[in-house]
Amino acid sequence: MLHLKNNDFNPKDATILLKKSREFCSGMNVIIRDTRVSSKYIEFDISIEKKELDMLVEKLQPIGSLEHAKHVIEEKIEKEKAVKDGVFFFNDERFWECHEVFEGVWKNCHGKEKVLVHGIILVAAALVHYQKDEDSICLSILGRALEKLSHSSGNYYNIDVDNLRSKVFDIRNSGKITTFEI
Repeated sequence: MLHLKNNDFNPKDATILLKKSREFCSGMNVIIRDTRVSSKYIEFDISIEKKELDMLVEKLQPIGSLEHAKHVIEEKIEKEKAVKDGVFFFNDERFWECHEVFEGVWKNCHGKEKVLVHGIILVAAALVHYQKDEDSICLSILGRALEKLSHSSGNYYNIDVDNLRSKVFDIRNSGKITTFEI
């Protein structure tokens, strides 16, 4: 995964940025699968040999300078650290990474906790679609998230579940998608 600094793009630019990035890297041995746009980053899902990463970053300079690159692998992380990391990623608008980390938590939960964590995953997944300019999909997934979140209240680690549910409810009802912190 590659994060470039976002200079002035918004989620509506995701499709054109994906197209431009592929054009800039034409002829390279790289696969650019997806692009997501947050207020801070242009996020690319890529497959590339490590030795070619510097060349890729150079070719993508017209879009933005490198913020960071990360080799994404499934990790086993202790639950408390995973939740903390997930909250960090959510609050940094890195919703795809948040989703992935919380999936690891979800796999080791049961009962009501499993339903709650699934709700958090769905909120992150919805916002991934928002970053790809897929607002209708985002709103649909937020509806499913509300259903899951309705079974819990109070705090989950340091996440105010009632506040999270309220923000999701407001977005779903207004149809105006905004990012927020948890």
